Amino acid sequence: MEVAVYNIEGSETGRKVNLEANIFGLETPNDQAIYQDVRLILANKRQGTHKSKTRGEVHGTNKKPFRQKGTGNARQGDRKSPLFRHGGRIFGPTPRDYGFKRNKKVKALARRSALTYKAREEGIKVVERFAFDAPKTKEFLSILNKLELAGKKVIFVMSAEDKTLYYSGRNIPKIQIVIAAELNTYHILYADTLLFTEDAVGVINERLAN
Repeated sequence: MEVAVYNIEGSETGRKVNLEANIFGLETPNDQAIYQDVRLILANKRQGTHKSKTRGEVHGTNKKPFRQKGTGNARQGDRKSPLFRHGGRIFGPTPRDYGFKRNKKVKALARRSALTYKAREEGIKVVERFAFDAPKTKEFLSILNKLELAGKKVIFVMSAEDKTLYYSGRNIPKIQIVIAAELNTYHILYADTLLFTEDAVGVINERLAN
């Protein structure tokens, strides 16, 4: 599969890049792999810092509230019991990691499957490599306008880290900027369009090759 390469003026350069068939053109994309990968990505985003106090952590006296026998009430050891107001909580939330194990092959299959769906939707666009001398959000937005991507959810994929480009586009609504090595399944599904630089396609082809 080949797609045209555009310049920053929004015109085709006459060149084309190859999208590997075993990455962007799977015959049967694996929906289960996509589900597992997205579920793990979202789980890893959770802070997991929720916490409630047990009866051993709440403030209160250790004094027995009333005598053991003869009152008609159930026996109680102290006022910090979960049965009392301001007592500890039974089985409350504690800090935890929501992540789980997922094989590397499943992760790669999920990204290939998601890229296949995006290619079928014609949601992939390739632009020749460009750079700014200094962060220029206005110029970055102008390029998006010329590529007819303004207002769309766009993941801009670079081959390597470029802080100038990152600073230029990070404040534009609905735009996310990632390097090819960090492109994940959630990014791919989130975007209306994946905007690759020409050399970023090569990185994806190399990293996800069977």
